Amino acid sequence: MHEYREAAIRHEVRHTVTALSATAVVVGAPERADLRTLALTSPGAEDVVVDIDYSGISTGTERLLWSGSMPPFPGMGYPLVPGYESIGRIISAGPQSQRQAGQFVFVPGARCYGDVRGLFGGASSRVVVPGSRTVPIEGDPGHRGVLLALAATAYHALRMPDGGLRIPELIVGHGVLGRLIARLAVALGDAPPVVWEIDPQRQRGNEGYEVTRSDHDSRSDYRVICDASGADGLLDGLIQRLAPAGEIVLAGFYTQPLQFAFPAAFMREARLRVAAEWQPEDLIEVQRLIADGRLSLDGLITDCRPADQASSAYRVAFEDPACLKMVLDWRSLH
Repeated sequence: MHEYREAAIRHEVRHTVTALSATAVVVGAPERADLRTLALTSPGAEDVVVDIDYSGISTGTERLLWSGSMPPFPGMGYPLVPGYESIGRIISAGPQSQRQAGQFVFVPGARCYGDVRGLFGGASSRVVVPGSRTVPIEGDPGHRGVLLALAATAYHALRMPDGGLRIPELIVGHGVLGRLIARLAVALGDAPPVVWEIDPQRQRGNEGYEVTRSDHDSRSDYRVICDASGADGLLDGLIQRLAPAGEIVLAGFYTQPLQFAFPAAFMREARLRVAAEWQPEDLIEVQRLIADGRLSLDGLITDCRPADQASSAYRVAFEDPACLKMVLDWRSLH
């Protein structure tokens, strides 16, 4: 233990005395991602410096940044550093950061790159971020730790404004988010949900629930339907599947205005709820479910590549339907 502590101190000092810089993914324009060396903002008393081990590539919001189809969003503009699913070890902690050097933390992004925008800023070998923005993780979770943000997003989709949970009976989309929502529904609900998926490659991998196509499902009395697909033009079809006073939860990210015909929604007295960004309490709760063995993150990451292959990794993540989740490994770039 004494030798480990001395090594950690030497590691921290080495990084602290050198100029802070990082190798980061920079999306300079739509469909162009390159690795660049960027100078980092000097850390303040409330900041920590984190060496990132792994970062995930989001096939939702990051795909929109990559393709140039992101709707108006605060901080939007190129060039930018993407990524909000990063984990790593704190190498330096400010006296008011409430964190300690050596801690593993989840980092939901950073804005520490000067003129290069951090949207969301986690795809980097190193970040400077307020300690309050990080979430401590017990032990080293490996590359699966990048899934904590999606797991928290899935949990937030189930959480009502009053803090209670409402478990969906139907989930639309069997990507990683849909699978996590389904796994949480199995862990927390009385009956397993039904999941709709049109891609044959993604119909596999169900754990304790049924995956089918909408045209193979005749049911029209679902009390809660959760959409995790982000697809356009789906509301009319989903409203027709609702029970009276049923609810549709929008858990995807939608690029086009959503609309629906009023009469069917009126007849059912349908409710519509938009699931917003996850909160720290969601992340804490999913960590507890994982620690208790009730929520598994197995089988969700299909690809993990060295970060110096980021350009090709982004294309595979967004263009290969067999890729459920792509993770970048930054460890060799520290």
